[in-house]
Amino acid sequence: MNARATFPASLAQHPITRRLELLLRHKPPAGERGPHRKFLWGELAAWFEPIVRVFRPRLVLPRSKNPRVVMLLPGFGTHPLRMRYMARCLERAGHKVKRWGLSFNLGPTERNFALLEDRVRRIRDRYGQEVVLVGWSLGGIFARELAKRHPDLIAKVVTMGSPFSGSLYANNAWHIYQVVTGHPVDQPPIKAEVSAKPPVETVALWSPRDGVVSARSACGRPGERDRAIALRCSHLGFAHSAEAIRAVATELERG
Repeated sequence: MNARATFPASLAQHPITRRLELLLRHKPPAGERGPHRKFLWGELAAWFEPIVRVFRPRLVLPRSKNPRVVMLLPGFGTHPLRMRYMARCLERAGHKVKRWGLSFNLGPTERNFALLEDRVRRIRDRYGQEVVLVGWSLGGIFARELAKRHPDLIAKVVTMGSPFSGSLYANNAWHIYQVVTGHPVDQPPIKAEVSAKPPVETVALWSPRDGVVSARSACGRPGERDRAIALRCSHLGFAHSAEAIRAVATELERG
C-alpha cells in the first residue's frame, strides 16, 4: 500500500471477472503466510462470546480522570455494532465514544476517507478536543492514515491487531479482502504508506494468539509505532475481550 495503483489491463474487467481472477490467479510472494491454522480455528470461539458474557461478572472500568473523545473504527467486513460492547464500557467510564459514521468496513476508498475526515473534524469542533482513534484490524489502518493526513485533529491512535508492518500478505484474510474490494491487497485505490508512523502518539495492541493477522505485522517495528503492547486474545477478541477493553481504557487514561 505504498502508492496509488495503476491496475493491469487484465484487472480492468467486469467486477465479477476481476474478483474471480484475483481469487484464482493472484498469488502471494514466496514464503509469505498468515498465522498458524490452530490460531485461526481458535477465532471461532468469539462467535459465542455474547452468550458466555452473560455468565461472567460485568466488566466495570474505573471512572476516568481524563475523559476523552474516542472514535471506534471497525475491522474489515464488520459493522460498527461489533464494537458496541467496547463503546458501552468506555462510556460508563466517562468517555465520549463515537462511531466512525460509515456502515460495514469494506475497504479503503478516497470517498470513505473524505467522509471520515469530515466526521473527525466535526467531532473535534463539537467537543473542543482532539479525537482518539481506536481502530480494530483494517480499522487501525484507516486510523493511522487519518492521523497522517490530519494530525491536528487526532490526539492519539490505538490499533488492535492491525497489519501495518511487513508484508500485506502476512495474514489469513487477504484472499477474501481482494474478493470483496476488487483490488490486490498491495494495490489499494488510495495513496498510503502503511508502515510509516503517524505524527501523533501511536500504540499497537497485538496478540501472539491472533489467528488472522501475523503477530509481527500487528506489533510493528520500532519507528513504525511508539509502543507495542502484547495481549492474549484472539483477533476477533480485540473488539470485546475484557483484556483488550482494559488496555484501550488504560491508553485513554495515559493521555
